[in-house]
Order: sequence, then C-alpha cells, then structure tokens
Amino acid sequence: MKKILLTLVAMGLVAGALPAVMADPASDLKQFQAFFKKKFPTVPFDEFANGLYALPGNEEYRDQWNLMNEFPPYEFGLTNGMKLWEKPFKNGKTFASCFKNGGKNIAQGYPYWDESSKMIRTAEMDIMDCAKRNGEDFQFLTADLDKDTKARVQLAEVTAAFYSLSQGQRIKIDISAPGAIKAYEEGKKFWWQRRGQLNFACAHCHMDLAGRNFGGNQPLSAALGHPTGWPAQRIAWARIETLHRRYVTCNSQVRAKPFKHGSDIYNNLQLYETFNSSGLPLTAPAMRN
Repeated sequence: MKKILLTLVAMGLVAGALPAVMADPASDLKQFQAFFKKKFPTVPFDEFANGLYALPGNEEYRDQWNLMNEFPPYEFGLTNGMKLWEKPFKNGKTFASCFKNGGKNIAQGYPYWDESSKMIRTAEMDIMDCAKRNGEDFQFLTADLDKDTKARVQLAEVTAAFYSLSQGQRIKIDISAPGAIKAYEEGKKFWWQRRGQLNFACAHCHMDLAGRNFGGNQPLSAALGHPTGWPAQRIAWARIETLHRRYVTCNSQVRAKPFKHGSDIYNNLQLYETFNSSGLPLTAPAMRN
C-alpha cells in the first residue's frame, strides 16, 4: 500500500482533480479519441480494439497474446455459451428469437436507451428478459451476480456468444434521446470522479497511465477500445466474465466500494465508455491480462 501511494505521489496523481469539461457527446468523442491518437501516434485506430497489446512498449505481452490466440482459452466458455444460445427453450424458441436478425450483427448498438422503460439496456439485460419471457429458469435470473460466480459466468458465456455474432462490426451507439444523454452524463461523471482510498478516477488509470505499469503488476489498458473485447477472459480469472465484473474489480483495486453488477451507474458507465470507442470493431470475446 505504501509503495502504491509513493508511486502516486511521484506521478502527481494523489492531489488535484482531473478536468471534466462539460461538452456535448459529439465533442466529447472527438476530444476523447484525439487524446489517445496524440498519446499513441504510432498505433493504428483499429488496433485500440486489442487493448494493452496494441500499445507501444508492450511487445512482449503482444507476443504472449498472439500465442494464446492460436488456441484461445475462452473457446471453452464460448462453446458453453453458444450451446445455451442455440438450445431450444421449453416452448421451442431460442435466445435468437428475441433479437433482430437472430442476434447477428446488432451488438455494436449496445448498450442503448430504451424509451419504453426509460433506461439503458445492456445485452445481459435483454438476454435475461428473453429467458424470463420464455418461461426459463436459469440460475443467473435470480442469483446475486456479485456472489454467485457460476451463475454470473453462465450469463457472461451466453453474452459472449451473442457478441461473437457481431465480431468486426463497428460500434455505433445512438444517444440522441434526452434520456440517453442524461444517462451518458451520469456515466461521464462517474468516469471522471475520484473515489476510494487511492482517490483515483477511471481516467487516471486508463488515460493518464494507459500503457504503463502500475504498482509493479502489469500495463494498464487504454480507455479507447476498452469495451470492445468484453465479455472477455482474463488470464488471472481463467473464465469468461462480464464487463461489469471488471468494473467491480477496478473499484476494489482503488479501495472503493463497488456498485452492484447490473446497477444503473455501471450501465451508464458502459454507455459512456462504449460511445467514446465509436468506430472501433467489436472483438468480443477476447483474451485480456
């Protein structure tokens, strides 16, 4: 802990505040992506979809990642998810029946604002509602997803199957509705707000420190492209997990109390992150450190 705090002091990140300039989403997008293009001028835009492996100085990690991708460990979880996606419900329908185009080439529009429910909808939410409408009783429908790893991973695996049907599609999020803009601003506020014992904002790790080692562990990924590979399998986890699970661990790592999996604030954060990765291709599921 002392070592981490000393590192923060040396980097000038303990005191002060990051500027969260109010702007419209289109201006945010332009500035957000320009920041990373300037910070990493040699990285082609599409490469940001590959996380830390695209960043200069991480060539050793890139080599290891390339080797892993010859026989991706996440294939086991993806196979489980695809079986669940394709397995008929008791009424003969499948998950595909709940989605436009059978779920193909639509994940690039998630998360989205739903005017009827007045909330942001994630793929996990639509998958869960699909199961409920069709009378299914999967464990992930009633479990505490923060505590029940088995149920959460099953949800992550079927969500990974859904996203795999849209690999290569470029992110395009519609936030033109007033409700969507409000949710976006809430996600933006969370992104820039300091929290936890380390007094860190999301931007500290994934903008200021992107590509650098923090606390002697591993390089941090850039915010640009962060959501493109999720659901993902991290080496340390050895299983496919949801993006919200990553948010939970990020909050814990800065000694902040995490929010609940599927909470509105995490949905809004996902909207903010994903919108600002607009134009990048989806790569989920993917391997991550």
